Amino acid sequence: MIPLSLAHLARACSGELSGITAAAAEQLIIDGPVVTDSRECGPGGLYVARIGEHADGHDYIPEALAAGAVAALTTRPVTGVACIVVPDIQDGFAELARGIVDAATDLTTIAITGSSGKTSTKDLLGQVLSAAGPTVAPQGSYNSEVGVPLTVARITPETRFLVAEMGSRGIGHIAYLTRIAPPDIAVVLNVGAAHLGEFGSREVIAEAKGELVEALGPDGTAVLNHDDPAVAAMATRTRAQVVTVSAAGDPGADIRAVDVTLDAASRPSFTITDGTSTWPVTLPLHGIHHVGNALAGFAAARAAGVAPEDIVTALADATPISRWRMEVTEHPDGVTVVNDAYNANPDSMRAALDALAVMGRGGRSIAVLGTMLELGPDSDAEHAATGRYAIDTGVDLLVCVGAAGEALAAWVGHLGERCRVVPHASAAYDLLMDELRCGDVVLFKSSRDAGLRHLGDRIAEAPPNSFPPDPATDPDDPEGVACSPS
Repeated sequence: MIPLSLAHLARACSGELSGITAAAAEQLIIDGPVVTDSRECGPGGLYVARIGEHADGHDYIPEALAAGAVAALTTRPVTGVACIVVPDIQDGFAELARGIVDAATDLTTIAITGSSGKTSTKDLLGQVLSAAGPTVAPQGSYNSEVGVPLTVARITPETRFLVAEMGSRGIGHIAYLTRIAPPDIAVVLNVGAAHLGEFGSREVIAEAKGELVEALGPDGTAVLNHDDPAVAAMATRTRAQVVTVSAAGDPGADIRAVDVTLDAASRPSFTITDGTSTWPVTLPLHGIHHVGNALAGFAAARAAGVAPEDIVTALADATPISRWRMEVTEHPDGVTVVNDAYNANPDSMRAALDALAVMGRGGRSIAVLGTMLELGPDSDAEHAATGRYAIDTGVDLLVCVGAAGEALAAWVGHLGERCRVVPHASAAYDLLMDELRCGDVVLFKSSRDAGLRHLGDRIAEAPPNSFPPDPATDPDDPEGVACSPS
């Protein structure tokens, strides 16, 4: 992080020093990791003693010090330990992180929100900006009141770009996060049904997501999805310059994608245009939904001063960063495993199923779908519509897993062997180990807590010769030689 004295950080969060004199605190420099997990502490670091549902971080201060931490953020004095004592750990951590941002020089902060696609867009943008200068982007889905400060704490004096992913569980959450990391550029991807159970309606979701553009100053830039009316309407809620993007190629957008095509692995190629210039792009990522993510990243990076030619070069070289997001594994037996089960909502389910429809051409496509959480009273209807959408896209086998299995199969259960309902992931594993064969493409998609990402890993890591060849897929290869492990 940016080297700052313990006294400086105490002033940033209005904390009281304990276990150290004021003079010594001015000399004690925090230049190591700032973390909430004692196992991640290192020399010169600061341990944030969060209090959770099942553990009190104060109990792990000895381990943090043994790992190299030199001080702690606490809610009470700890004998023999240099501490910044604050009334509330979360608020203290947020204010401390803001102090780190304020100490940065020549830093451009780009914040991203949306009901789906935040993490993929963050990963793309992080790679684009890293090619232009030192960049800090969130690890995984660090998009909460804890994840954003943890990301901020990783910036150094050399950091030029900070990418902040900002999620929301209610009104005021994104506004809170923007006070930790005030954005220079804000990206709003979409307003969907994610967390509908918490918000109550898409209108409230839109109100919450729009807090991001409201945080921009007049010198900022808001990148808005022109194809989503709820997002496009946010142009009236910001003082900043507005740049609109359209993956559908709408000529009313400032930046749009045209001539979009997909290869056999559902990897998109397209041309970005601003009406004056054009830039061809081929993405190495799977799914047409990445066109919109790439457009948003292009617009944000250009607003941050990166040359368009450098942006498209970096997009073409991008690789998957975060796990379980359209993660494609080719099993040696010729089965393609698509693990997109880190999170799910109706919009992202449809995007994944669209990708499966393309990737499964020439073989069998199998969709293993689980529960989408936080959908509220419309949960059963949303699951049923998703199951029907899967069949409409041409899925050969729909496996509905867990608590929402019956709802997913509600409209398609009459399809018999084409639709199976199983009670849990273990039963789905047994079914798939009997069912899968060479040439199949199998998609795993659910909310994280439904556990299908681990099921996808088990299938991908199955030993060779787990899945038999299928001579019927190639009449010229009756012995299935083409699908045999090399």
